[in-house]
Amino acid sequence: MIEIIPAIDVRGGKCVRLFQGDYEKETVFSDDPVRMALRWESEGASFLHVVDLDAARNGDVENSDAIERICNSTKARVQVGGGIRTLDSAVEYVEKGIERVIIGTAAIESPKVVSSIIDSLGPQSVIVSVDARDGIVSIDGWTRESNVSAADLVKSVENMGVVRCLYTDISRDGTLTEPNYSAVEEIMTCTNMKVLVAGGISTIDSLLCLSDLGVEGAIVGRAIYTGDLKLSEVLNTIELC
Repeated sequence: MIEIIPAIDVRGGKCVRLFQGDYEKETVFSDDPVRMALRWESEGASFLHVVDLDAARNGDVENSDAIERICNSTKARVQVGGGIRTLDSAVEYVEKGIERVIIGTAAIESPKVVSSIIDSLGPQSVIVSVDARDGIVSIDGWTRESNVSAADLVKSVENMGVVRCLYTDISRDGTLTEPNYSAVEEIMTCTNMKVLVAGGISTIDSLLCLSDLGVEGAIVGRAIYTGDLKLSEVLNTIELC
């Protein structure tokens, strides 16, 4: 059964959503990320996906206080990404109660950091984020294109001992359309890692399709904030399938 994980993106201390990763196309959904975390927990979420958007772009962990308050205020498990580019920053998050740290830019630019985090925290504590436009991975909060394909990054980090990745099609993120199923299938066929998927998820049918593809978990964002998806209803439906 696919796991449904609500997203809480934090920028300037507020809970926001971006359109296709564009920082100029931001919608603020709450001034209080903790309140959103408690809302999703009350609707049945057992896991939360939290991203420090400021840190993702510039590498400085800027919303750590808000993230720590989320962790201290909810019983839900939490995974965090954005600006985690050193072993120290990863360890600091885990010491605050974060269950999984999500590594993006460092997986491209500093792969030895990923290895050191795995060695220190264990493979179950690490997710590598594979964020792609037209099959090519973007870094620095999706503001800069690398020269690495999503498939090549997946194969590379699996060889390093990573056991879980998060695939996002940036062009679908925040669009309320549908996931890029063909790209997800490509990722699934080139790895034995567990795969989470984000981007374009707006219906229960899309979640069921991802489940049929063997995806471990789905990150749901804008759709639960706009009401296109009712989280409690989604969780009940998935549980019955």
